[in-house]
Amino acid sequence: MTTSTLAAPSSLQPLHPSGSGARVLLSSVFGPFAQDDEYGSRAINPMELYHNQVTRVQGAFSVRMFHRSWGLMLIRENIDAPCTLLDFPTLDRFVEEIRSNQYDVVGIGAIQPNVLKVQKMCELVRQFLPEASIVVGGHVANIPDLDSRIDADHIVKGEGVRWMRQYLGDDVDRPIRHPCILSGFGARTMGIALSKKPGDVAATLIPSVGCPMGCNFCATSAMFGGKGHCVHFFETGDELFEVMCELEAAMKVRAFFVMDENFLLYRARVLRLLELMEENGKSWAFYIFSSANALRKYTIDQLVALGVSWVWMGLEGDHANYTKLRGTDTRKLVRELQSHGIRVLGSTIIGLEDHTPDNIDDAIEYAVEHDADFHQFMLYTPVPGTPLYAEHEAKGTLLGSDEVPEADAHGQLRFRHIHPYLEKGQETAALLRAFTRDFRVNGPSVLRIARTMLQGWQRYKDHADRRIRERFRWETRDLRLGWTSALWASRRWFRKDPVLRKKISMLFKDFRNEFGLGARLAASVGGRVLLHRLRKEARRLRKGWTYEPPTFYDTRELHVVPANSQRRAERRNLRY
Repeated sequence: MTTSTLAAPSSLQPLHPSGSGARVLLSSVFGPFAQDDEYGSRAINPMELYHNQVTRVQGAFSVRMFHRSWGLMLIRENIDAPCTLLDFPTLDRFVEEIRSNQYDVVGIGAIQPNVLKVQKMCELVRQFLPEASIVVGGHVANIPDLDSRIDADHIVKGEGVRWMRQYLGDDVDRPIRHPCILSGFGARTMGIALSKKPGDVAATLIPSVGCPMGCNFCATSAMFGGKGHCVHFFETGDELFEVMCELEAAMKVRAFFVMDENFLLYRARVLRLLELMEENGKSWAFYIFSSANALRKYTIDQLVALGVSWVWMGLEGDHANYTKLRGTDTRKLVRELQSHGIRVLGSTIIGLEDHTPDNIDDAIEYAVEHDADFHQFMLYTPVPGTPLYAEHEAKGTLLGSDEVPEADAHGQLRFRHIHPYLEKGQETAALLRAFTRDFRVNGPSVLRIARTMLQGWQRYKDHADRRIRERFRWETRDLRLGWTSALWASRRWFRKDPVLRKKISMLFKDFRNEFGLGARLAASVGGRVLLHRLRKEARRLRKGWTYEPPTFYDTRELHVVPANSQRRAERRNLRY
């Protein structure tokens, strides 16, 4: 296995004539997102990771939230040039920005389904800022013929911080500055907005990008070097601990969403971080991504001591031929993690090469049997840049963009290749069956979380280690009131579903037994309020209500402040 700190840019890479004096605009693609339009937005592919890929059919129980463009925020924090970041603009807002202000460099970050938006934005920059250099990066850069489809000066593949530093004449080798990023915003479920007070939302932590496991379908691994490679921003546990202390102080947080494809894979860094946490009495919580085999390299005591309280792991299937799963009984592993209060988001691929109309429902049932707190289902999709894409390209089994536009090749609709056994449309139906079956058997994800958190509380509320005891008390602080109310409301919501009503009633009884009179009072009052919210949320979802992120406008130096009306629009809270 090989890794690198920051991937070196080419020695032939150009240098902008204005260097660090260049005025830079970084922008995500424009919205709206949760609708079908000419630029590639799709109602089935909203700008909501959980509602899009995880809790898709859970209605009013679905987890709704947005995430900022973390890569652009990281670049902005690590260049010296005066830089503005425009996140989730409307098309009109993007035009207003480039018409009203002079920029020397316009950087656009995007994923591949949004290539038509990138194309439009490049056209607009040429119209209103003809002297500006256009830089395009992100997953969209791996589209093979992108240079002939968009009018950009530079298409950057892979890690962008070092590339942009060199382009602007900065010191490419200076340490990375980590931006202050909330892991999500606008979070809501069951008709209520979740707390956004300082400390109630985790900070995003980005130790590394890429994954050396190199699964053939993984676009993120391919983007940062593929199998055997990744890019480390912070090599050691000491570096990581220092960054986390800075984020803790600046953001008043004690939980970290670790945006690292396989955080536990780097054992020396993780164990050193644990050692420093123990020495300094840090009672932090970690939400991580990990392969099953990486998890098995640690004892459960080590995972709990580190503060792992949520893990996203691949569960590709009983017979999937992936090293990260080899020799692991993932159903047993999930149950063990949950019994220690560790919530699990399982991820299963629908439409692997060996899936047929006769066995695909067995694969779905295997996934559902895990009873993970959350479950992501995605189609087996050959994304440009991945080994899987190259394999289908070589075999001539890729479908052209005339048949499957990039806007529809996002893993939640249909294949972009010819499957050996599944006919067109069968994959779409199977994907929906997977989401539906998981929901009908295991119930709403937000209630599964309550079950796992209760197990953690009961096991560790009196633990001898103060750090562990304090973390569980903090993480489960809403169980007695909020979660008991949620269970009361949910039991009535599913009153006509005997399977889910029984499951929820048993969990509700466990809560009452654990928390006594306080839980009973919460259920009788808060449950009725929450049931009203649930019904209201369900009604407006039936009417076609969609959820969009607001525009974020972050500027630094040498910039014209937008008009008052514009400024108010960009500062307003999300409309619930």
